[in-house]
Amino acid sequence: MQFAQTQMFSTQSTIDQLSARDFARIVDLISSEIGVRLHSTKQSMVEARLRRRLRDLQMTSFAEYSDLLFRRAGLEAELPHLVNVLTTNKTDFFREPQHFELLRSTIVRDILATRRLERLPTLKVWSAACSTGAEAYTTAMVLSDMAEKSGAFRYSILGTDVSTEVLHKARIGIYSTEQIAPIPQDMQRKYLLWSRRENPPKEVRIAPELRRRTNFNYLNLMDPHYPVDRDVDIIFLRNVLIYFSKED
Repeated sequence: MQFAQTQMFSTQSTIDQLSARDFARIVDLISSEIGVRLHSTKQSMVEARLRRRLRDLQMTSFAEYSDLLFRRAGLEAELPHLVNVLTTNKTDFFREPQHFELLRSTIVRDILATRRLERLPTLKVWSAACSTGAEAYTTAMVLSDMAEKSGAFRYSILGTDVSTEVLHKARIGIYSTEQIAPIPQDMQRKYLLWSRRENPPKEVRIAPELRRRTNFNYLNLMDPHYPVDRDVDIIFLRNVLIYFSKED
C-alpha cells in the first residue's frame, strides 16, 4: 500500500508544466486553426485542461504530449481532441433572456412582414457556436410556441460548433435537471421528456418534435467557406467574437 501511494505521487509529479516554447506553439496552433486567441495568462488553465488528455493518452509529461503534436506527425489525429479540451463551452438555456424576448416581440414579426406573399414561410435560424445545444433548443421552444399560436410560419434551426464533443451532446439532447432550471415551467412540461423510472429524475431529454427541427453539424468559423444555406433569416453569434482577433 505504501508503494502504491509513492507510485501515484511520482506519476503526478512528472506532469509538470508546459515549457514557454510549447505553450506559445499551442497558442499559435489554436489561433491559426480555429481563431481563438489564448492570452499568456491562460497557461495554468491550458495545463489543467490538458491534464485530462494526458491521462487519456497515458502520458506522464507535457513534453511527451508536445512531442506528439509537433514532432511525431500526430497533429492531424490529435487536433480535434486538443480543440475539444481547450474550447470554452459555456452555455445555458434562456441565457440573456432579453434576446429571446426580442426574438418573440420584434424580430420574427419584422421578418414575416417582408414575406407576406409566402403562404407558409420557413424561418431559418443558425446558432453559429452552439456548444451543447442549449441556445438552439431555447430558440426552438420560443419559435414552436409562436408557430403553434399563429400558424403563420414553420422553422428550421442549425447549430454548429468546432468541438465534436459538444456536438455529440447536442444531438442527443439530454440534460441534467439542474441545467434546465431556467426554462419556464410551462415549456418544461411541453418540450421535455421526463423519466418515469426516477423520482425525481436526474436527466431529461428534449422532445422529439424539437429535435426533428434542430440539426447540429461541425463548422470551424475560420474556414473560408461555410456549408450553410444562403437564405438564413436569423444568426445567433453571442459571446463568440470576444475570442477572436479584430482581423479575423
